[in-house]
Amino acid sequence: MQIWVDADACPKEVKEILYRAAERTGVRLVLVANKYLHVPRSPWIAFMQVESGFDKADAEILKKLLPGDLVITSDIPLASEVLKGGGHALSARGEWFSEEDIAARLTMRDFLDNLRGSGIMTGGPSVMNQNDRQTFSNRLDRFLRNGT
Repeated sequence: MQIWVDADACPKEVKEILYRAAERTGVRLVLVANKYLHVPRSPWIAFMQVESGFDKADAEILKKLLPGDLVITSDIPLASEVLKGGGHALSARGEWFSEEDIAARLTMRDFLDNLRGSGIMTGGPSVMNQNDRQTFSNRLDRFLRNGT
């Protein structure tokens, strides 16, 4: 099992949690982004830079994904593809994506995207707070211990 990170939009605080988890557990962590990221020197942590372009990092993650791998992303279409490929998907706020709710999430995402496209402001996500970081950390730890 590996952890893949859609790293371009992943908050720094979440990356720090992931670095500590990789070191503590010996699980390989791969951050994928289209811009250079400095990552700690570690046998457990790697960085993969992809060419610039829409969804290039997502495509690389999906190409390398194996069943059982964990992907950290807030990108709902990527999470959907991860689930189809037998992987697990966890948002940076600690929300699990599941087969039961992914279709509804995709529909809501498309609806909000259409509203924004028509000029209606829908606002963005709230600022990540300590509770979000704690939820992410707890759910990641539970997954790494139990696989759930």
